Amino acid sequence: MNKKIQFLTFLLLLLAVKTFSQTHDNPELQKMADDDQNARKADRINWKTLSREDSLRRVRIFVLLKEDQVKTAKDNFNSGIVFQHGGDTISSGMAVKSFEKALKMDPSLDRWWYAAAVDRDLMYRKKPQIYGTQFIKDKTTNSKWARYKMDTSKITDEQRKYYSVETLKEQEQKEREMNQTSLNDAYASENSIDKLITLIKAEHKKGIQSSYNTSENEINNFGYRLVGDSKITDALKIFKLNTQLYPEAWNTYDSYGEILLKTGQKKEALENYKKSLELNPENENARKIINEPK
Repeated sequence: MNKKIQFLTFLLLLLAVKTFSQTHDNPELQKMADDDQNARKADRINWKTLSREDSLRRVRIFVLLKEDQVKTAKDNFNSGIVFQHGGDTISSGMAVKSFEKALKMDPSLDRWWYAAAVDRDLMYRKKPQIYGTQFIKDKTTNSKWARYKMDTSKITDEQRKYYSVETLKEQEQKEREMNQTSLNDAYASENSIDKLITLIKAEHKKGIQSSYNTSENEINNFGYRLVGDSKITDALKIFKLNTQLYPEAWNTYDSYGEILLKTGQKKEALENYKKSLELNPENENARKIINEPK
């Protein structure tokens, strides 16, 4: 191999290495983002320790930025996840910039994070939020959850939907639900699925005056919690109740059908899947199950 070919080969290898580094996500940033999220899922959180770990992660990202090691959309997205827990305007501003850059590079990433970062940055700057992602609970709210102050003139509900944020009306409902007693707590108190169902029916009739969260999603999630606890018979009662309380909600029938199918009640399961598909023709999961060979 002559020197010219050797030199060209070297240039090609150099280009390949550079291209690889630019198109592959930084595993260190992925780990930091994962550690950030997993630390907040622990049953008991030592906030002093977590605050120190958060700080070290942010310092490390600044080093990686200086070394030009934050290149891909996912790298910027993971940086935003870490920065958004900074608690100061420098970190919150960096979170906004990181998510904004990530979405410009890859619009398929979860857009909600950008909206939440913008709201959090505004909150740290003592300004009203514009999307409506931030809720607070302190002495100023009488120890109840409340949506942080809003400027509703900057963003439309359509824009909120684009960023996977609830509409203003849905945010009001969310605030009510956050202050209601969960079904998990109600079940622990009643210790009987039949008594709980009686309670849910009574509270559901009260509407916004209810002290308990009897929303479609809450009932559905509680049903899956029962499934996870191997209380299948109780779960079936809860999923059936959800179809009765929310007869126009396609997902209630989908969930009920899923558990019926798991318990071998195929005929009843298919009936519920057909109802779900009727209410939501885009429910491909129901369509697939219905069309499976009998």
